[in-house]
Amino acid sequence: MKKLRLNLCCGLASLWLILLISPMSLFAQNAEIKIKVAVKEADGQPLPGVSVKIKGTNQGTQTDLEGKFSLNASPSATLVFSIVGFVTKEEPIGNKVSISVIMTPNNASLSEVVVIGYGAQRKADVTSAVSTVKSENFVTGPVTDAGTLLKGKVAGLSISNPSGDPNAQSQILLRGTNTINGANTGVLVIIDGVPGDLLTVAPEDIAEMSVLKDGSSAAIYGVRGSNGVIIITTKRAKGDKINRIDYSGSESVSQLTRTPKLLTADDYRAQIAAGLRDPSYDKGSSTDWIKAISKDFPVSSVHNLSFTGGNDQTNYLASANYRFLNGIFQQSNHGQFTGRVDINHTTLGGKLKFNLGILQTNFNDIPFAPYDYRQALIMNPTAPVKMPDGSYYQEPTNFQYQNPVSDLYNTDQPQTSFRSKYNATVTLLPVSGLRIAATGSYTKSGYQNLYYANSQNISTLRDNQNGVANISTGQTVERFLNISAEYSKAFGDHRFTVLGGYEYQDYDYFNSGITNHNFPTDQFGYNQIQLGTAQKDGQDFIISGRTQTNLISYFARGTYNYKEKYLLLASLRIDGASQLYGASEPYGKFPSVQAGWRITKESFMQNQHIFDDLKLRAGYGVTGNQPAAGFLAVGLLGYGNYILYNGQWIQTLSPSQNANPSLRWEEKHETDIGLDYSILKGFITGSVDYYDRKIKGLLYSYNVPSPPNLYPTTMANVGTMENKGVEVTLNITPIKNKNFNWTSTFTFSTNTNKLVSLSNDLYQATVPYFTTGYTGDPIQTFTSIVQVGHNIGDFYGYKVTGVSKDGYWIYQEPDGTSVPYDKFGHSFNDKQIIGNGLPKYYGGWNNSIAYKNWDFSVTMRGAFDYQVINFQRMYYENPGIINYNRLKSAYDPVFGTAVLNKNVPLEYNSYYVENGDFWKVDNINLGYTFRNLKAKYIHNPRVAFSMLNAFVITGYKGIDPEVDRSGLAPGIDQRDTYPTLRTYTISLSASF
Repeated sequence: MKKLRLNLCCGLASLWLILLISPMSLFAQNAEIKIKVAVKEADGQPLPGVSVKIKGTNQGTQTDLEGKFSLNASPSATLVFSIVGFVTKEEPIGNKVSISVIMTPNNASLSEVVVIGYGAQRKADVTSAVSTVKSENFVTGPVTDAGTLLKGKVAGLSISNPSGDPNAQSQILLRGTNTINGANTGVLVIIDGVPGDLLTVAPEDIAEMSVLKDGSSAAIYGVRGSNGVIIITTKRAKGDKINRIDYSGSESVSQLTRTPKLLTADDYRAQIAAGLRDPSYDKGSSTDWIKAISKDFPVSSVHNLSFTGGNDQTNYLASANYRFLNGIFQQSNHGQFTGRVDINHTTLGGKLKFNLGILQTNFNDIPFAPYDYRQALIMNPTAPVKMPDGSYYQEPTNFQYQNPVSDLYNTDQPQTSFRSKYNATVTLLPVSGLRIAATGSYTKSGYQNLYYANSQNISTLRDNQNGVANISTGQTVERFLNISAEYSKAFGDHRFTVLGGYEYQDYDYFNSGITNHNFPTDQFGYNQIQLGTAQKDGQDFIISGRTQTNLISYFARGTYNYKEKYLLLASLRIDGASQLYGASEPYGKFPSVQAGWRITKESFMQNQHIFDDLKLRAGYGVTGNQPAAGFLAVGLLGYGNYILYNGQWIQTLSPSQNANPSLRWEEKHETDIGLDYSILKGFITGSVDYYDRKIKGLLYSYNVPSPPNLYPTTMANVGTMENKGVEVTLNITPIKNKNFNWTSTFTFSTNTNKLVSLSNDLYQATVPYFTTGYTGDPIQTFTSIVQVGHNIGDFYGYKVTGVSKDGYWIYQEPDGTSVPYDKFGHSFNDKQIIGNGLPKYYGGWNNSIAYKNWDFSVTMRGAFDYQVINFQRMYYENPGIINYNRLKSAYDPVFGTAVLNKNVPLEYNSYYVENGDFWKVDNINLGYTFRNLKAKYIHNPRVAFSMLNAFVITGYKGIDPEVDRSGLAPGIDQRDTYPTLRTYTISLSASF
């Protein structure tokens, strides 16, 4: 009984204890704890903007710029992570106080991060016309610069290499021509946040390139972004397997794609036999002069070695890149060595980050003289390269020809240059969502160009100069500073970021040059330039110059995102540049606004299974363009004529420029409407854009009365230009499985360009046009016209419709009347528009196929509806000029009627304007990767074969229809342009 009572007491006590503890336990389970979460992609990169909610509630937040957040939640709660382009993920909290979440993409086209001005966005959130190309999709082969990597990859971006010269750079045109007198004619290149150019970094060191095409995306760069922006992101150490060595190398050989069909030595002798040439033209040899100045399959080499190491806190990447591009012509090559170090350090628990970059590039070039190519075209094919005594053949009596081989080897012209760049970035994350960053860079570059034509050079013999030496040098220092702060915050379904910053950059360039001739010996050349006696004769040439500019900028941007459905971005940049010193408004204001509507987030789209994403976007932005020269807003005096005063000739000072304090920026106002789409889980993706840009306040020199003006012309902002077009990108993945993947991309774009006006109420153009372009000697006339109401790039000349039976031109007057040769006026009024040098349509088709360890890619592109002036035909198809070699086509019937009469002089007319349409198979690449190689130290070695400029389909009769499209006189195929090349490459890469 006593025992029973004791047990009962114990049971009651236990019951009371249970009743007491149970609510405490329940309270403990429901008590909220602070959870820290980091959200990343599979490659370890932080993922900002991820929506995070506590399951079953409306409580939530979003990840900050570093992919992190913290919140209070119960251990029993489950977090739900969602973001467009990734699989929604649930993560129970449990007893964890910190969680790391890896998001898995379900649509690569939406989940990838796109670099924009001063930051990055997921592609799903982008509301402007931005295209990104990653390194695995770059053009392969020994490219001349980073621009070539994008050839044919971005709709609306025309990248061409109209010259095969290894020292030539890519020519880039984005959405048409935007100025007639401004300085900024090329795209702005930003490398890791710092301005640079396409040669700043080695192509093999680039991870990805983003192209900001429209005004709303480029407006954050103000006056520098008027012609578009290319943002280059270099490779850096990241991920888990940091400590490694990567190597890639290639060897290439090149050949001419086409050569002009000239008269041969046999043709000369046949003409002599037929009485068409005097027997004195036969010099007794048979020489192919183009072959004589060429190399047989020149070999080019590219080698890149990079070292990465460290850990999550401190890591580095060091790379060395060697490039030797061997030109097809003798004495023509490009050598380049680039060394780069990139160091990253993180401290204070990830709140403070340092980045240091050091870049050193050295160039050693031997440029080819275009005039030597011209001489190879016109040289007598019966003349020998050398005489029996070993000396070079020349014709010293009349100098009709200039032996190009002799000129190449009697001329020494090495060019060396360097670029040293140091940049550092400090990033502070003081509180969640706030990032403060400062980036500074110092760049010093210089060049030294040497030239010596010895006493045996035909030019010095002809001009009785006895050797000519020239030395030109220059040095540039550029400083850059950017300080910015960005804050990101989310409130439920609302997410916004604000960015503000200050930027300063300056440019200091100094150059000098000296020329001398009449040397007593060729022994020293430019190394002892003072030995030339021309100084005593008053014939020396000494120059120097200096240019200093600076740019001060303020910028701000804000973004807003509601439920990932409605997107908004607005920015403002204020720029002040030294070029507008003296102007009443030296600061320009460049705003932009962008809006996006993700249609697939609407309720009426929830039950459809075709579109993964459908986003309509619209943007408007203003960018600027500063004058090419400085001090245009103020009146200037310059040295004028000489006057005789007290027996001495004194050079006078006189007005050289009128003041115009109203001078301001050229402004490009651009509207872009686009549609981004993803269909059937990424099976089809792409975008469509329509743009309309108006360039206002174009600079032009106007005639003004003098007096009251001190100078007869004034520079003013009056002109207006317009560009319109459509851009389409279509990506299709026809096959995608474990062993086989095929991706096909189509691009299409159009552009129409028009000069709207050159006058206003205050300044009136004397005539509503101006001429530009030049044919050269001996024709000596302009080639093109820029006139109000018409397109940029119009060719202007005589229109011919046929020839008479005796080989004389038949002309067509502007009113359509046909006029024979002897009745035609040959005046300016008899000329008319005879073509246009800018393509109206561009297209591209890129394919990438991977089958197990094999990979294959091909890039094709074309340009359509434009014309080319064939200068070679214009100069070398006239049979009446026999002192120079001719094209064989000079003896073909013109218009199928008769051979051109020998008494008809050289002339620029429509017969030499050809259709320039072409379709190029631009790049072919086939590779094999040894993924299952059982080697301890070698990982994934890859061998590949590629071909650049494989072949072209065109009706153009010249060397290459892809000619110079820059400036106001595009579409001219110069007679001595370095011909384009076809290049075959074998490459090897591996990691260690």
